[in-house]
Amino acid sequence: MESIRGVDGSTRASRRSDVGLPVNREWLEKGLNAIGRLARNENEAEWLSRRLEFFVKSRRHDVRQTTEAEVLAYLDWQAERGQKDWQVFQSLEAICYLLDFGCGIKEFRFPALREKWLEQRGQREGVVAAKLTEATAFGLDESTVVGRLHRRLRVLHYSPRTEKAYAQWWQRFAAHCANVDEEQRGEAEVRAFLELLAVERKVSASTQNQALNALVFVFKEILQRPLGDLGQVLRAERPRRLPVVLTRDEVRRVLAELSGTYQLMAWLIYGSGLRLSECLSLRVKDIDFEYRQITVRDGKGEKDRVTVLPRPLEAPLQAHLQRVKSLHDADLASGHGDVFLPYALAEKHPTANRSWSWQFVFPAAGFSIDPRSGAVRRHHAHESAIQKAFKKAVRTARLSKLASLHTLRHSFATHLLEDGHDIRTVQELLGHADVSTTMIYTHVMNRPGIAVRSPLDGMVHRIASQA
Repeated sequence: MESIRGVDGSTRASRRSDVGLPVNREWLEKGLNAIGRLARNENEAEWLSRRLEFFVKSRRHDVRQTTEAEVLAYLDWQAERGQKDWQVFQSLEAICYLLDFGCGIKEFRFPALREKWLEQRGQREGVVAAKLTEATAFGLDESTVVGRLHRRLRVLHYSPRTEKAYAQWWQRFAAHCANVDEEQRGEAEVRAFLELLAVERKVSASTQNQALNALVFVFKEILQRPLGDLGQVLRAERPRRLPVVLTRDEVRRVLAELSGTYQLMAWLIYGSGLRLSECLSLRVKDIDFEYRQITVRDGKGEKDRVTVLPRPLEAPLQAHLQRVKSLHDADLASGHGDVFLPYALAEKHPTANRSWSWQFVFPAAGFSIDPRSGAVRRHHAHESAIQKAFKKAVRTARLSKLASLHTLRHSFATHLLEDGHDIRTVQELLGHADVSTTMIYTHVMNRPGIAVRSPLDGMVHRIASQA
């Protein structure tokens, strides 16, 4: 992105014409460009730009001479003017974009400055908090149920998606029974909430079960009041549905409508039987070209497995990795190049997050802020981009089937079974815990059921003659 998204050119120019010292105009421009590249959406880019321009305008010296004490004092001044915490933190984020990405001063890191400002404010207000935890520093108040829920889920290594879903279900449940004291909430309130979801909201069985799992977790792990018997009627049975499967020709037609990295990702999902999240989370070290295999780390259920690396994808994948290596080298040269490491590996191996082996195979186009640590780094590509591209490819290929990227994984399993591979082997490649899950693909194979001759087949000539 070359310009600030969502900011009108003339308006921005008029504000920038009065930015204080002339020497700061160049650095402001670099800071605004960094915001344009890294902001999550247009609205955020607009507000970060405004707050950065306001900060630069208030400086009476070269912004490169800004000290940590000056930044903290500026945040205090913002708070005294009535700015809320999230607005103060937005100003700090804009300042860090300027000093880190614009001026190349790596000492100004958002997480450390945010924690230090909160500590100083806590001491001024007489709050006893010598060391803020990560959860408190990033908006997770452990005095609340939601804050403790986030902390507990992270301790147990639940996925970020589960963490978000469980927190949302608890908030919806709390809003539903807001007139009941928290200490009095129990089985009756949970039963009423689940019945509301099923009867009035008409949610699916899987959604109802997810809500139930979230509430059971909160009552047991957070409130220390495990729920009793909720009744048989509440545990909805998930309907057994046959997966959508594409023929080999349909796979070729759809994937021919994709191009570049999206096409490579789609071929890899089909050719190796990967889930989308597994494809996006692949690291360079997980691909073994010598043995022609891919190691899936921390798949569903935190299980590792090995799957095949298709021979036709070896050359395109190696060429892709060369481009990613060039991008990584450029990130290192600019003072970045680190990636997220699972668990405590970043503490055990401090330099591993910058090594080539740990880089994502499909990195994002730009940097983003880690919502948990606040670190600015390049994460893996976001799933929404390839999902939209694949949906468009399905329409362009004129398929009547409701296919998604996960349909490629279904097709992988079905085509392997059609080729005569053992079902236990397919189960292992897919990472299914129970073979009964894999057995469903035997119902959508091109044999033996489809070989049955319909009684109508013998009447075709009569129907044709009557037509």
